[in-house]
Amino acid sequence: MGIDKVLLGVLAIRPSTGYDLHKWFDGPGRFVGWRAQLPHIYRTLAKLLDQGWVRFEVEERDGKPDAKVYRLTDTGTEALIAWARSPFDPAPRPMDPDFMLRFVFGGQLDREIALAVLRRELAYRREQVEGRTSLTDSSSEIETIPEIDQGWAFQVYALAIERGQGVMDGYLTWLEAALQRLEGESD
Repeated sequence: MGIDKVLLGVLAIRPSTGYDLHKWFDGPGRFVGWRAQLPHIYRTLAKLLDQGWVRFEVEERDGKPDAKVYRLTDTGTEALIAWARSPFDPAPRPMDPDFMLRFVFGGQLDREIALAVLRRELAYRREQVEGRTSLTDSSSEIETIPEIDQGWAFQVYALAIERGQGVMDGYLTWLEAALQRLEGESD
């Protein structure tokens, strides 16, 4: 997924200047998993403009440079909706930004999109944890170089695995709670 869909999703919420979009990336955007610098934002806005997905109006500002305020066009809205309704395939890496972006920007368009994305992500992550093995199952496979203390290396490795499993467990808990909450809103 590219920054173009992120910009379309933000512009679906509110018309924005390039600077406003940059502030979004530095604020709420951090929590959905994307970062972008102003040059990248402006280059992408130019491409979206060429595609006819956005338009802008110049807003005059007293004592400040005029600002281009970007809005979605009907074609841009159609592109966003088509992307939101396209099949969602979870990334192998848990908490990949594509899930959250699809959930937020697709989900804001349609309740069923949000629910479908949540269900797909939850099912995929449950399958991942079903295949978890115990760290002790793989401890016999550790064959360190002489410079590494095998006991110490095992402890470091164990802590890393425990962290990953804890993060995944928390993520699954959040997915389950989010799904339950949104399904309750459907009634």
